[in-house]
Amino acid sequence: MHVELGDLAVYPAHGVGRIEALEQRTVGNATCDVFVMRILENDMRIMIPAQNIDEIGLRPLIKKSQIKKVYEIFKTPAKPAAPVNWNRRHRDYMERVKTGSPFEVAAVLCELLTMRADKELSFGERKLLDMVRTLLIKELALAADKTEEAIDAEICAFFPPPKGSVAAAT
Repeated sequence: MHVELGDLAVYPAHGVGRIEALEQRTVGNATCDVFVMRILENDMRIMIPAQNIDEIGLRPLIKKSQIKKVYEIFKTPAKPAAPVNWNRRHRDYMERVKTGSPFEVAAVLCELLTMRADKELSFGERKLLDMVRTLLIKELALAADKTEEAIDAEICAFFPPPKGSVAAAT
């Protein structure tokens, strides 16, 4: 990926950030160029060695035309194919999120929202759901030039309400 100052990019498992600077850093006897990226969601500052951008999986925002493909994933919610054991399932979900693919993140979100309609999620499941939801909503909102609230509402429309919620009881 070619990176310019001011570009928005997605850092896998951290989300959308803006490239703020290109600096030189010395580590041991070697000097290298480092991009400084600020994650929009939490203001975290990440330094990325320029030669490692592709290895890390830094990528541009999803194209507006690809958002339909993300929503296609939500149209056919399936039961999680991941392992039944929460620890294994969590590991599987995190591996998929770390790929950086918005489609993998959407698939994980889809599985968690589908699961949430059938049972109350554990603390770890809710935390993971919040993380992948935030990652995807932030990126889709920027790509579609919509508010995060609008994107969240569009996503929620694909899924039944959570098990035990007031909307589920009506």
